[in-house]
Amino acid sequence: MAEIEGVRTGRHCVFALHAHLVFVTKYRHPVFTDRHLTRVEQVMRSVCEDFAVELVEFNGESDHVHLLVNFPPTVAVSRLVNSLKGVSSRRLRQEFPDLIDHYWRARRLWSGSYFACSVGGAPLSVVRQYIDSQRSPA
Repeated sequence: MAEIEGVRTGRHCVFALHAHLVFVTKYRHPVFTDRHLTRVEQVMRSVCEDFAVELVEFNGESDHVHLLVNFPPTVAVSRLVNSLKGVSSRRLRQEFPDLIDHYWRARRLWSGSYFACSVGGAPLSVVRQYIDSQRSPA
């Protein structure tokens, strides 16, 4: 079963949990250049490794980033997001002092909100139909 793309195994479970995450900059300021996005990806990959999360895909534009992550059931998405945003903001402020000009009032790189969506697998209608078709014990 582990041969199926995205399926991972833990000590007592087999899982394929994927989430699409989107983080926007505070006030949607166009902050990032290619070199910033390259560094953001490196930092976020490092944070993901600490959580045993696989960063499957990363990309972004001047005011937001998209991540596709494959995470184990032991990781809360909210904790992962908190670390990703916190560590990346701190590292970028340290390494790129010019970014401070973009968020001097808020003293934050990222907006307080984020988008998270589970992805992959069968559509909900198919899952509902499958569950509904199960036979109850007599």
